[in-house]
Amino acid sequence: MWSNTLPKLVFLCILMLSHALYAASETSKKNLEQLHDRIETLQKDLENKEESKSEVSSALRKAEQAIRKNSHKLANLTHERYKVKKKLNQLQKKLDLIKNKVIVQQTHLSKLLYQQYISGQHEYFRLLLNQQNPNQVAREMHYYSYLSRARANGINTLRVNLEKLRAIVYESNKKTAEITSIHAKQAEQKKLLRQEEVKYKKLLTSISKQIGQSRHKISKLKRDEKRLSLLVEKIGKRKLRSSKDRTVMLSNNSLPDASVDGKAFSSLKGLLSLPIRGEIVNRFGGLRSDGGVTWKGLFIRSSIGKNVKAIASGRVVFADWLRGFGNIVIVDHGDSYMSLYGNNHALAKKVGVTIYGGDTIATVGNSGNNPDSGLYFELRHKGKPFDPLKWIRLK
Repeated sequence: MWSNTLPKLVFLCILMLSHALYAASETSKKNLEQLHDRIETLQKDLENKEESKSEVSSALRKAEQAIRKNSHKLANLTHERYKVKKKLNQLQKKLDLIKNKVIVQQTHLSKLLYQQYISGQHEYFRLLLNQQNPNQVAREMHYYSYLSRARANGINTLRVNLEKLRAIVYESNKKTAEITSIHAKQAEQKKLLRQEEVKYKKLLTSISKQIGQSRHKISKLKRDEKRLSLLVEKIGKRKLRSSKDRTVMLSNNSLPDASVDGKAFSSLKGLLSLPIRGEIVNRFGGLRSDGGVTWKGLFIRSSIGKNVKAIASGRVVFADWLRGFGNIVIVDHGDSYMSLYGNNHALAKKVGVTIYGGDTIATVGNSGNNPDSGLYFELRHKGKPFDPLKWIRLK
């Protein structure tokens, strides 16, 4: 029993190694594509952040310009307030002068009224009735006339000066209130602009930090991308070298049937059909993507869900998931001949079941971590793989 099991185990180990190396090559390509997508996403995000930074920088410049204009206006208002204050000081001096004049006029008028009161109104008529020296009378009358005009002029001047005083006080207070109001508004506006400036500076600092982090990520990913690109390029060159022995792409359009059943497997060379219809993309003996191991079988590209047919009658000895091969079925055809069907989506037969040529044993998938769906197919004799195409009749 051990002698029968050991070749199978060795065979499975070799099979796992060869198929895993193929999967590693395809995984590298997939990782490179994902890396490209990640870098592209980060680049777009970086562009958006750069645009946001530009917008915030523009807003910050506008805020700073507004602050400069506001500061200029405040400086002008301060200067204007200084001039008004200086003008008010001058007006105050004039007011003091007018007040002094008013006081003098009031004093003068008081004296005039007092003099008139002392002399009395009847004195004027007394001079006319006494008819003394005409010159004396004329002088006396002229004097009283002068006093009357002086009184009238003094009162009129007082009224004019008082009106001027009121007008000056009103204009001064109005100007002072106006400047104070404008200055307060400008100061409040400057305060708000300062707050905006602080906000934009914080936002700009935050965005700049994010941009720096994004650039660091992109730089790191680009280094990874470069290393992975070199690896993929190296693998591609090895594939190119290995493709010399399979320059003609083969495809299969026929399926197995029961016509070969009942015959010894060793007599079926050149009579067998491939398990599925599809394109043979990797052939026996060709260098794998890693360059160190050759293909031990065929990889036939096909659509997921298509039926996988048994190439001849036999007994299922393995039907399970196997690392590197996905869901795999192994059929023993007798005389130490075996056929293997890997990378399946689902298995249709169980271990121990007897099958016949053309029976559906699985459905096509990509359970072996392959980017392409299809079937991995091998033929072995006494545990050693041989070229299936030498036993297959392609149509």
